[in-house]
Amino acid sequence: MLLSILIPVYNERTVVERSLAHVLAAPLPENMDRELIVVDDCSTDGTSAILDSLAAVEPRIRLIHKPKNEGKGAAVRTAIQHASGDFCIVQDADLEYDPTEYPRLLRPLLDGNADAVFGSRYLVRDQTRVLPFWHSMINKALTGISNMFCNLNLTDMETCYKVFRTDLLKSIPIRSDRFGFEPEITMKSAKRQLRIYEVPISYHGRTYEEGKKIGWRDGVKALGVILRFWLIDDLYVQRYGRAVLNNLTGTPAYLNWMTNLLRPHLGVTVLELGAGIGNLSARLMGRRFCYVASEKDPLYLHALRNRFLRTPNVSVRPLDPASPADFAALGQSFETVLCVNVLEYLDDLGVLSSIRSVLVPGGSVVILAPQDESLYGTIDAALGHRRRFNRASLIASLREHGFEPSAVYQLNKIGRPAWWLFGKVFQRRQIGKAFLKLFDKTVWLWKLTDRLLPWRGLSLIIVARRRETVPQA
Repeated sequence: MLLSILIPVYNERTVVERSLAHVLAAPLPENMDRELIVVDDCSTDGTSAILDSLAAVEPRIRLIHKPKNEGKGAAVRTAIQHASGDFCIVQDADLEYDPTEYPRLLRPLLDGNADAVFGSRYLVRDQTRVLPFWHSMINKALTGISNMFCNLNLTDMETCYKVFRTDLLKSIPIRSDRFGFEPEITMKSAKRQLRIYEVPISYHGRTYEEGKKIGWRDGVKALGVILRFWLIDDLYVQRYGRAVLNNLTGTPAYLNWMTNLLRPHLGVTVLELGAGIGNLSARLMGRRFCYVASEKDPLYLHALRNRFLRTPNVSVRPLDPASPADFAALGQSFETVLCVNVLEYLDDLGVLSSIRSVLVPGGSVVILAPQDESLYGTIDAALGHRRRFNRASLIASLREHGFEPSAVYQLNKIGRPAWWLFGKVFQRRQIGKAFLKLFDKTVWLWKLTDRLLPWRGLSLIIVARRRETVPQA
């Protein structure tokens, strides 16, 4: 295994050589190597020359010089891009944090219990330097406010020592350039539902006379960062088309409306395709004997495993809807296959044959898909939709693959004008979170009026039973 140690450096001429020596000599768990990703944030005091000389003789140091001073967050963002280890830890270039504690920080990750570990200066530990009262109070206040917005119970959000699985850290966008990195990564880790552990660490804090850089203005900015990333779901580096899944987390009334329509059609054994982050799974699993939440994306698989880690009747497995071989491994074992917002991402509907192959005789597929090709616009394109469907063609495809529709529902008629307005007229790439919140608060009204509106719904729900024979071409 390899540990990537991310070290932002700015004007640390007096301590940087000793600090890096401590990092290079620090103990690591058995069979683990290290790489130091050192990012010089355009130092002006001679630090750059010292780093050049160290990197020239130490192959474990990868040195990046930034042409412009941007701050700790920007330096860490650069370091993450160059990291190649299994785990990443942020290490300041001063001597406030003790590298000999790396094994303690890594233990929850190596045991498989955590995705991220924060080193806390306020848990019981061996020793700590006594610092000014107000500095400590501000740190604790910011942690408390962060906890309220991200629903965690951390004791030290502002700690430097944060260790992550590298694949997860690389998938989280870092927007803050300065010390806002700490509340930002905390908020996004909470929203991504990472398993976060805290361990006690020692702390040898500096005074401002000794070179400490963070100030009260950074505390004020941290409040803004907490509020910003509480409001905005900016959770993935790559623009995931299905990032709408995270927005749906904030629309519980709409999700409940949808699940109330789907639930009566589910059997005792259920396979959900494209389960995403488990928004529907958590509502539909109930007391079913077996609920399998499947997903092809490794990041969403990770989120599902975290979410249902201790739910005995739910299992999570990788499955690509476009791969018949993935279905073959399941056998004919499900009463229901749930296919919600999956078909529109596929190039063809051959998946229906695969679905039929895992259903027991008389089993059903429950499909929810976006309706009406004429509504296809910029939002569909941004989400990665290949198409939208109409009722007649989708029913014909089901019959062609050995299914007979037994129920058809129109869903969310009131959403149709909004989708047309945002995606066709304004050509937006997404619907704003504020609009979604407003919609969710008024779902009770739209449920009452949905059947009265004369046009088709934004989505189409079809329940179809497996036939014993497939029509011959």
